[in-house]
Amino acid sequence: MVLGMKSESSGPARHIDTGRWLAQFAGRILVVCPRCGGRAIVVPRPDLDAPRYFSELMFMPRRLVCAACGATGAWEAEVQGAALVGAALGGTEDPFFRQPLWLQTRCVGHILWAYNEEHIEELAAYVGAVLRHHTASPTMAMFPRLPLWLKRADNRAEVLAGLGRLRALAARSAPDERSDAAHRRDDRPRSGGSRFYRGGPYQ
Repeated sequence: MVLGMKSESSGPARHIDTGRWLAQFAGRILVVCPRCGGRAIVVPRPDLDAPRYFSELMFMPRRLVCAACGATGAWEAEVQGAALVGAALGGTEDPFFRQPLWLQTRCVGHILWAYNEEHIEELAAYVGAVLRHHTASPTMAMFPRLPLWLKRADNRAEVLAGLGRLRALAARSAPDERSDAAHRRDDRPRSGGSRFYRGGPYQ
């Protein structure tokens, strides 16, 4: 390497936003168990085929399962004519069962949350980047919709520390390991959700 030149690895961290939706992280959601207060998961019903499009994750029937206490739950999208009404994503509650997300922590006067480990890592890559490039329409993309406090450079260190706390929480499951921020706030979007014209319910 020529003296005085920076290697690519030593340059500023970059993040390229390809337009990923929040829905792409909704395949597996860690939540607070409604029975024992430990960690439960919300996933699509296991007997269904994998979705052809990630947007179907907002409509597929769901199961809530707690490995610790055995609690279970079932959710199905509302049927309106030939359409299914999808879950409205966002906020600190699971969009299907309205349980508090397990992955929540207090951060710069706000609540930082994520659905799962992949979601944490995607947020960390974005927040930690000095250079951010958007290559897709912001209409449904996740990053343009993030709150300003989470995007600000002067909050970067605190937000990355908060994401580190979420990583640690993802490895925990007992009720007494639950974050003190993980409780119901009723801040879920009020939208009725998008429509999926399937011709009837999932079978």
